[in-house]
Amino acid sequence: MNQSTTNQIMTIGGGCFWCLDPLFADVIGVEKVQVGYAGGKSSFPSYKEVCTGTTGHAEVIQISFNPEIISFKELMWIFFTYHDPTTLNRQGADVGTQYRSIILYHNERQKQEAQEVVAEIENAGLWSDPIVTEIVPLEEFYPAEEYHQSYFAKNPDQMYCQVVISPKVSKFRKQYSNKLKSQP
Repeated sequence: MNQSTTNQIMTIGGGCFWCLDPLFADVIGVEKVQVGYAGGKSSFPSYKEVCTGTTGHAEVIQISFNPEIISFKELMWIFFTYHDPTTLNRQGADVGTQYRSIILYHNERQKQEAQEVVAEIENAGLWSDPIVTEIVPLEEFYPAEEYHQSYFAKNPDQMYCQVVISPKVSKFRKQYSNKLKSQP
């Protein structure tokens, strides 16, 4: 008898959610990527509120994935190689707590595996500075406004997409071509 696999959910943040969304959207085993807010105090925050840095929320993505095709740990490795987990409350020109590096785990296994990957990356010397990524339980995920969903795919000619996101996506697709649904 063939048992169907239940997708798992992971929630991560590492800078602008517009930058993380397209990286994970085309990875094999990833069924859905949704951008939103998590890790803060207020309920149902808006983008404008999160941008003030006063809500405590980070810009995050929530990924639904098939663990029989790609594991949580594999997705963690992608995450840690495509943002700088050593800078506190910033990614490039984006500065503020809303841009912090964060893993919001859904269960104890995710917490343990995230901690294991951090240790593996630190032992491998992938980054010269210590990793400052928060690893905290997910309390609530709030989807971002619709115009933020799949922003890069919908707005490839927008200047931020061309200058900031497109080079990251190109580099990512070369490095992880064997993990993509469609080959570059």
